[in-house]
Amino acid sequence: MNTTNNTILITGGGSGIGLEIAKALSPANKIIIVGRTKEKLDAAAKGLENVFTIQADITDAADIDRLYEEIKTTFGSINILINNAGSAFVHNLANDEDIYSKAFTEFTTNYFAPIRLTDKFLPMLKQQNEAAIVNVSSIVGFVPGSHLPTYSDSKAALHSHTRLLRYELAKNTNIKVFELMPPLVATDFSAEIGGKENGIPASDVANDLVKAFQNDIYEVRVGNTGLLYDNFFAATEGAFATFNS
Repeated sequence: MNTTNNTILITGGGSGIGLEIAKALSPANKIIIVGRTKEKLDAAAKGLENVFTIQADITDAADIDRLYEEIKTTFGSINILINNAGSAFVHNLANDEDIYSKAFTEFTTNYFAPIRLTDKFLPMLKQQNEAAIVNVSSIVGFVPGSHLPTYSDSKAALHSHTRLLRYELAKNTNIKVFELMPPLVATDFSAEIGGKENGIPASDVANDLVKAFQNDIYEVRVGNTGLLYDNFFAATEGAFATFNS
C-alpha cells in the first residue's frame, strides 16, 4: 500500500490513536479528521500540514450523509477510510445495572458506525486505483476483558466483520482491508483502566500501521497483542485466565 499521495478519512481523529495516525501520515497525504467537537478537532489540526477537519457524529445517519457530500465537494474523493472512533464503558456483568444501554452505545459506535461508513464510501473506494479500509479493533476483540465485557463483544464483532470484508473485497476489487489491533494504549480514552500508567504510546500504534501499509500486513497486532494472540489460539482457556487475572 502506498503511503504517500492518499486522501485519508480518520474517524475519532481529534485525539489518541486517530490523531497520532494523522501525524504519522501527514504531510505526505491529505488527512481529514472527523469528530463530534469542532474545538477539539481544530486544536488537533493546528500546526499540522495537510490535516483538515469535519465535525460529524458517526453514529448519526444524517451526519454520515453530510460528511460524504462535504468530502465529495471539497476533496473529490478519499481512497483510505480509517474507522478509529470508539466508545467503551468499564463495568461488571454480574454486579452492574443497565448493561443493555452500555452495550447498545458501544456497538453503535464500534460496530454499526464502521459498517455504515463502509457502506457509504465503498462505491467511492472502488473507483480508486488503490484503496484501503482500516478497522481499529482491540486486543480484547479475541481475548475478552472482564472489565470491558460489552466493549470486548463489539470489538470481537468488528474483528469477524473485518475478516469477511477482506475476503470478499479481495475477489474483484483493489481495496485492501487492514485491522489494527492495539493493546492497552496511553490515551485519555483508556485512562479509567490504567492506560495512562501502563499503556504503550499511541504513536507506536500509528507507526505500526504505517509499516503495515508499506508491507501489506493486513492484521496489525501491535505490541504484546501478537504474543497474546498466538498464546490464546494455542491455549484459549489459559490465555483467557491469564488476561483476566
